[in-house]
Amino acid sequence: MTEYLRFAILGLGGGAVIAALALGVVLEHRASGVVNFAHAAMGMYIAFVYFEFQQSGDLVLPFLGLPARIHLSDHPSTMTAIAVAFIIAVVVGLLVFGLIFRPLRNSPPLARVVASLGLLLYLQEIVRLRFDQGSAVLSLTSLLPSQGVEILGTIIPVDRLWLTAIVLLLTISLIAIYRYTKFGLVTRAAAENERSALLLGLHTDYVGALNWVGASVLAGGAIILSAPISGLSPINASLLIVPALAAALAGGFRSFGITAAAGIAIGMLQSVTLKLVVDTQPPSWLSGAGLQQAIPFLIIIGIITLRGPSLPGRGLNLTARFPSSPIPKNVFVTTTVGFMLISVGLLTLSSQWRQGIITSTIAAVVCLSIVVLTGYVGQISLAPMAFAGVAGFAVAKLQGELGVPFPLAPILAVGLAVMIGLVAGIPSVRVRGLNLAIVTLAAAMAIQELIFRSTAFVGSTGATEVPNPEFLGINFGISAIGAENFRATFGIMALVTLVVTGVAVANLRRSATGIRWLAVRANERAAAAAGVNVARTKLGAFAFSSALAGMGGVLLAYRYQALSVESFTVFASLSLIALTYLGGIASITGALFAGLLIPGGILTSLLDQGGSGSQYQLAISGLALILVAVLYPEGIGGAIRKITATRKAARPVEQLAHSH
Repeated sequence: MTEYLRFAILGLGGGAVIAALALGVVLEHRASGVVNFAHAAMGMYIAFVYFEFQQSGDLVLPFLGLPARIHLSDHPSTMTAIAVAFIIAVVVGLLVFGLIFRPLRNSPPLARVVASLGLLLYLQEIVRLRFDQGSAVLSLTSLLPSQGVEILGTIIPVDRLWLTAIVLLLTISLIAIYRYTKFGLVTRAAAENERSALLLGLHTDYVGALNWVGASVLAGGAIILSAPISGLSPINASLLIVPALAAALAGGFRSFGITAAAGIAIGMLQSVTLKLVVDTQPPSWLSGAGLQQAIPFLIIIGIITLRGPSLPGRGLNLTARFPSSPIPKNVFVTTTVGFMLISVGLLTLSSQWRQGIITSTIAAVVCLSIVVLTGYVGQISLAPMAFAGVAGFAVAKLQGELGVPFPLAPILAVGLAVMIGLVAGIPSVRVRGLNLAIVTLAAAMAIQELIFRSTAFVGSTGATEVPNPEFLGINFGISAIGAENFRATFGIMALVTLVVTGVAVANLRRSATGIRWLAVRANERAAAAAGVNVARTKLGAFAFSSALAGMGGVLLAYRYQALSVESFTVFASLSLIALTYLGGIASITGALFAGLLIPGGILTSLLDQGGSGSQYQLAISGLALILVAVLYPEGIGGAIRKITATRKAARPVEQLAHSH
């Protein structure tokens, strides 16, 4: 028991970091009603700025088009580095609030979610591009005392205790400020009803900016203080948002005390879980790290189960605002022409172009699953690549170790993805909107760490081979020697899959099923009153969406030929959702547009051919996503349709004016 207590105390450090990040999430939500999925990424960038300045005296700027670095000091000290990090945190908080989330304060939840995803992707890419160690885990010097202290007969590093004490002091301060000061009262008033606060003469923008600055400083400080304990990695630091969201959800995005307590408890539970894994020695295929990452997901599910009503109360507004979903027209002609053009490209272009076409085609299949679930049914799911990965790893296992032939193995793999999708869709019966986004993000993280890292799938080497698809003696695999690589045969197979799935989605959109989807998306209560079984409609959409993602996952498995956890990451899901929204998340053209923009796809081939390179492609996509979310909430496709409709409406008026 003493050992378990020791591990629980050791978990105080990680719990304190989770709690600090969660407090920042609550601050942002109180000020703007936003769940900022990029909150931990903001702290990650600030931490990289701090440590880089401490080492080199260079200030690394996050703006594309401006100088990457400005040399400020030949002899940087810890205090100057802290001052620079604080200033950067203030600037980041002001810019993110003023340029992104303040303009989105009255926008639909989906627009705010994708704006934060765009910010997350942008910050990830900035760190990758502008820091030499951006993809590594850095070992750093601690600002806190690091000697050990004896507690209950065991030595505990004192920095964990310092971190916990700092977070508890911050929590008490926040509770006092927001309960007893005028600033706290104004924040609460603005959060409850911004219009009424404005009528009373309260400066809501000023209050919101200060809250976002505080949240940004909290994020940066938490990552800076924790980096010497766990190392600093862009991916790991950004993914701390998952347990932070679990803690914030426990506090209802309002209570600082409950949020901090939940964050510390999550860190302690994760540490104790590691000890349990060591003691119980579970099967080798069950990852201890995966069990740790599953804890936030289980907590989120528990909170949703206890709090989330299956039907909302009368006071809730269920009329959702989503991008318009046009009825697909001229499907046969468009599909035929597109199939012929792409087929000619696959048969005549170079291997580099074939690679881009294949990558874009497969990505478009996965993005169709996003169009169906989020665009048509309004369920904000952040886990499409998790379902794709389930099918991808399953086809490798079935066809490789078990000897199941092609095409039976892909069919069974897609069926498994559908089953997992149905299980993941169960929370959608009780929750919706931002809460569902949090659930699916945590589920994607749990699947990635529990399943995709399992030795049952990737073996002891961390990778699993995928046999070529062969049928009736014909090899449909992608590999060949030299210029024949990225074979046209595989490209045609992927293209046929895209055509079949695209036509199926178009037909369902035009059918009674599509009408039910849109009815549920618009207003669940009204749909139920009209006789639509809301739960069955949601679960059916999850199943169909998972099947589409599974088909894309199978193609990706054959495309990669060797799978690892890096093949289907959470960030890959977020990238696809972002790009689909950019193209128009409620239309099939949005999925096709996302396929064109995907890194390694057709746009990458075009940029490489032009000699300009594609290293900034994802960063530019993140910026474009933020701009589109702010300026054109329906995406680029929706903006084009709106402009076209406006011109058509204006044309008869112009003709009438000329006739007179």
